[in-house]
Amino acid sequence: MKTIVVAGGCFWGVEAYMSQIGGIFETKVGYANGKKNNPSYDEVCVGNTGHAEACLITYDEMKVTLEKILNKFWGIIDPTVTNRQGNDIGNQYRSGIYYKDEKDLDIILKTKKETQSRFDKPIVTEVQPLHCFYNAEDYHQKYLQKNPGGYCHINLDN
Repeated sequence: MKTIVVAGGCFWGVEAYMSQIGGIFETKVGYANGKKNNPSYDEVCVGNTGHAEACLITYDEMKVTLEKILNKFWGIIDPTVTNRQGNDIGNQYRSGIYYKDEKDLDIILKTKKETQSRFDKPIVTEVQPLHCFYNAEDYHQKYLQKNPGGYCHINLDN
C-alpha cells in the first residue's frame, strides 16, 4: 500500500470523490503541512496554523496508479486559484499535493505539466513533501456519507 495526500478546498468533497476510485483502500480527512501540532478544525479555520484541509489516500498500486489518482484530482479542482476552491476561501482551502515517497515526485510533476497545458493561467497548486498530517475530528470523517445533503463544491459524479 502507498499513500499520497491531496488538498483541494473543503476536504469533505475531496474525500467523498476519491473514495469512489477503485483501488483506493482508505481515505481520511485531516490537516496537512502546517506549523501547529494536532490542530483543531476551529484553529485551522482561523487560518494561522498553516495547515491545508487535506485527504490522505491509501491505495493499492497494483490496482490503481498514482497517475490515475492525480489525473482525477486535477479534474475536480481549479489549480490556478490561490487559497480558494468553489465557495471556500482561505489559506486552509489551498490546493496541494503532498508526497511521502520521493519517487512519486516525477509522476506528480508529469501530471502537473500535462494539466498546465489545459490552462492559460499558471498552476499554483503546491507540490511538497508531506511534513505532517493530523486526522480531522471524527465528525469530519466520511462526512458526506453521513450527511448526503451536505455542502460540496465538487461534482461527485465526474
